[in-house]
Amino acid sequence: MYEVKSRIYKDLNRVQKTGLCNFLRALVKANMVLSVDEILDKFLSDERYYEELGASKFEFLSEVLEDSDFLNDTRLYLAECKKYYEYKKSQAPVRAAQKEFEKKKRKFLQEVKMSKEKPTKKQIYYYEKLCKRYNIEGIDVEFASRLDMKNEIERIIDEHSRDYKNID
Repeated sequence: MYEVKSRIYKDLNRVQKTGLCNFLRALVKANMVLSVDEILDKFLSDERYYEELGASKFEFLSEVLEDSDFLNDTRLYLAECKKYYEYKKSQAPVRAAQKEFEKKKRKFLQEVKMSKEKPTKKQIYYYEKLCKRYNIEGIDVEFASRLDMKNEIERIIDEHSRDYKNID
């Protein structure tokens, strides 16, 4: 798409070209069910309508709107935008799987890090309160890691879930 963008609209300045391309790209994204020619017709009819009202977004297009070079460039750019969005849509499952993999990887790395750290004072205090509340013989906190404490707390909470909300 970016290669095509550099080859089209040679008569427009940089700001005009950027504005027009952004508008066309948004138009394609909003009308993916339409063909390239239908999107082009929609753009041209809208632009003519707003030009008649004197409220055109692209006043610089009034002279070139019917020019064959402009129409060919626009058709080419719309086709590239459509291909880009179709490709992006086809890659959605891959990106979702990659995102899920990264999430699992972060969780694993966090657990590895936690397994090497000493438990926090809050964890120890909370664990001791839970053990006292439910009359459970606790593990030796001195040799436990943050991960061990987290897992032990989760285990106790799961076992006594109905009484969990009443802890002081």
